[in-house]
Amino acid sequence: MHEHADKPGLRIAAALLVREDGHTLLVRKRGTTSFMQPGGKIDPGETAPRALVRELNEELGISVDVDSLVPLGHFSAPAANEIGLNVHADLFLVECDQSVKPEAEIEEIAWVAANVRPDFPLAPLTGSFVLPLHNNLRRV
Repeated sequence: MHEHADKPGLRIAAALLVREDGHTLLVRKRGTTSFMQPGGKIDPGETAPRALVRELNEELGISVDVDSLVPLGHFSAPAANEIGLNVHADLFLVECDQSVKPEAEIEEIAWVAANVRPDFPLAPLTGSFVLPLHNNLRRV
């Protein structure tokens, strides 16, 4: 897979993390203003699902079975915190029945109901793809 030279990218694994009442979790990393899905960069030699399981454990203190992840697709959008970069995200649905707590670089978390546009800043990937996908999932 070749990245375009003029569009450097970050490969990430991200979670559309949904709890029993249908709300989805957004996180804000320390020193940033935009909320986004939990997840993070995929390390060399790591699969996207394994990267996501690792990140969810590091950032939120939850244990997720890699086999429980439901692939939702691959999405690209401008990075929220790295100017001039695009993020290329493998997005997975994660059903969560554990209590989450912000750890590592996560400073703040917010649970968002479907079809509610939050009044705080959102990462481009979150606003353009993830929340609309969340809204559609809740109609099924």
